[in-house]
Amino acid sequence: MKMRIALLSLLCLALAVIPASAQILYSNGPINGTTDAWTINFGYVVSDSFNLSSASTVGGFDFGVWEFPGDVLSSVDWSITASENGGTSYGSGTASGANLADAYISSNQYGYNVDKITVSGLNVALGSGTYWLNLQNATVPSGDPVYWDENSGPSSASENSVGSIPSEAFDITGTTGSNTSPTPEPSSIMLLGSGILGLAGVLRRKLF
Repeated sequence: MKMRIALLSLLCLALAVIPASAQILYSNGPINGTTDAWTINFGYVVSDSFNLSSASTVGGFDFGVWEFPGDVLSSVDWSITASENGGTSYGSGTASGANLADAYISSNQYGYNVDKITVSGLNVALGSGTYWLNLQNATVPSGDPVYWDENSGPSSASENSVGSIPSEAFDITGTTGSNTSPTPEPSSIMLLGSGILGLAGVLRRKLF
């Protein structure tokens, strides 16, 4: 009986900490891959704005790139700021290793590979409002240029050497709510309630 109560208690605790799954907080539209792209290494910085309708925790982002055939992105420096490539910095770092994935999509008419880059492992709490995602210092083992795909989405965008440019392909992912602690999903809450009721039934049979 004691073992059954202990197992039910552990089950309830496990269900209580299941986090809500990540969602797309902002999308600037799909990867284009055929129009143009902007260098994000060799000292060039490309900045795109994004809007959050409510307080959120940014857990990652994805974006489209053009790469020379055979190249795979090794790392990229990112930051989220209040202004284009400046102002208050809310988070920054270098995405690499397990926090960066490079997935081939297609080859375009210019001979480049068009890939989707996924960055994860971020934990940036932001209120509702407008922010800027800045990318720079992208690296591939060959040392070739890396280009952020232009898709002319709704974002405002700029490049540090020329100023305003058409915007790029990217999504911001994470969870709504500024609290970074895990939030139980509705289904988890229901299961937790069932577990507690079951535990109460066991105790009732034991005591009465």
